[in-house]
Amino acid sequence: MDQRLFAAASAAMERAYAPYSKFQVGAAILAADGQIYSGCNVENAAYPVGTCAEAGAIAAMVCDGRQQIREVVVIGRGDAMCTPCGGCRQRIREFATPETKIHVCGPEGLRRTFTRDELLPESFGPENLS
Repeated sequence: MDQRLFAAASAAMERAYAPYSKFQVGAAILAADGQIYSGCNVENAAYPVGTCAEAGAIAAMVCDGRQQIREVVVIGRGDAMCTPCGGCRQRIREFATPETKIHVCGPEGLRRTFTRDELLPESFGPENLS
């Protein structure tokens, strides 16, 4: 795991806006060209319209003209692993290769690494629309 990603995801987690759940999440993406993009969860009083950390990081990457994820770090507190939700797994799927590594971390460091296909096996993607 690239330690720059862990640092970026940790810093993003600290800036998360989570006044309702009190569950802060940070994410960082390493794009194919080496650029790092981070995001944090942003809650809203109308719960369904919040934004996940991974979605924010992906949006920043795409806004900057990149479209390929090399590596992802997701970090959250608590005893359970903070794996990407179903929607974020699909978002990662759109820009990652089957071998892209998704590192799930806690504040202490790495808890587990998955490949994209381990997190979302037999997934639907752009090639299904061809």
